[in-house]
Order: sequence, then C-alpha cells, then structure tokens
Amino acid sequence: MALFETNTRKIVTRLLQDGWVSVGGGKHDKYEHPARPEIIIIVPRHREQSPGVARSIARLAGWI
Repeated sequence: MALFETNTRKIVTRLLQDGWVSVGGGKHDKYEHPARPEIIIIVPRHREQSPGVARSIARLAGWI
C-alpha cells in the first residue's frame, strides 16, 4: 500500500505548485484547476489529514 502525504501544509503547497487555485471555503478549503473546472478538491482545515482523505485528494489531483 502506498503512503500518502498527510500533512495539510505540504498537500496545499503541492496543490498550488500544480496550478490549483484556492476558491475559499468555510471549514474546508476548496481548490479548482483552470484546466479541469469540473473537479473541486476539498481540503479540511486540520494539521493532519486521515490516510483516506489524503488518498482521495491525491486521486483527484492526479498524483496517483
């Protein structure tokens, strides 16, 4: 089983480097990509993400 980054700061940094743009949010941050507007990545505002959430973010971002 592959290990995924669970540190929220590192996840957000990689999303921004890959061209994802923050579109705000309340208790969660939302990210959209200009080339893929049909996908919205939701990142909960916690220091660490659970492995399942980290895996979901990686799949949506196209990292795996």
